[in-house]
Amino acid sequence: MGFEPRVRYIAPDLLFQLRLVERGLAAAMLPDLVVGEAGTLAIAYETVQDHTGLPLLTPMSEVAGRLAAHAAAAQLTVHEGGPGLLLGGVPGVAPCRVLVIGGGVVGTQAAKIALGMQAEVTVLDTSPRRIRELDELFGGSVRVLMSDTATVGTELSSADVVVGAVLVPGRAAPKVVTRDQLSLLKPTTLLIDEAIDQGGAFETSRPTTYAEPTFEVDGIRHYCVANMPDGVPRTSTRALTNATLPYVLRLADGVEDALGGDQALGRGVNTRGGRILVDGVAAAFPDLPAEVSVPVI
Repeated sequence: MGFEPRVRYIAPDLLFQLRLVERGLAAAMLPDLVVGEAGTLAIAYETVQDHTGLPLLTPMSEVAGRLAAHAAAAQLTVHEGGPGLLLGGVPGVAPCRVLVIGGGVVGTQAAKIALGMQAEVTVLDTSPRRIRELDELFGGSVRVLMSDTATVGTELSSADVVVGAVLVPGRAAPKVVTRDQLSLLKPTTLLIDEAIDQGGAFETSRPTTYAEPTFEVDGIRHYCVANMPDGVPRTSTRALTNATLPYVLRLADGVEDALGGDQALGRGVNTRGGRILVDGVAAAFPDLPAEVSVPVI
């Protein structure tokens, strides 16, 4: 990745916040320091899990999902290199069709804002339970379909915007659109990869920045801005702090008691005592010591 770590020593008892990147974790940039030399206790936001899902990832997922609709609206204008379409259309002119692949927090928020902007929205998911929840949530105003190869292909062919919003905690995101499937898209279709921080949901994705947000592959524009919440730092910081502070206070009262008394926080521990404890992370770093006893659920 062309990254030269400036950190030369990490105290063994230091709590180290990690963020997922292409290979798994930011620890990829200094694995020997985090795992080998220091034996650091590392807790990743992306793997702290409770009965509701991923409480520390939820705020940033909500921000990123909402930003997806705003990004789509902007990127469809000619000034941003788009086809000159208004996301929601106007009376007498059809709105754009937005396809959201993945009905989790990111996908739900993207669909909600796109719908609010008067777009025609379809959400695909693989969970029958989640499909029912989304159908009830949107009251029929959003098409919610089971995601399979045939359905994805059909929906891609008519979409003006495709949002990749899939996530597997502790692992790289699955590729839900292959390069071959780009041929199914209209030349003006915009792909927005919300899973780029986890490796990307599209086979042809690569991380971009707000300074240069898009690129083309086979004539199809890709918007793959990493860490999208960075674009609205005041909102993002407050939202993340609201979710994080209760866990920080528990850790401040005693690390062992916090980890032992809070299963969600315990699941967030990725490295400790010189070993990797999460299966997905261990798979990304096969040469480092691992002790995976309870997989992330």
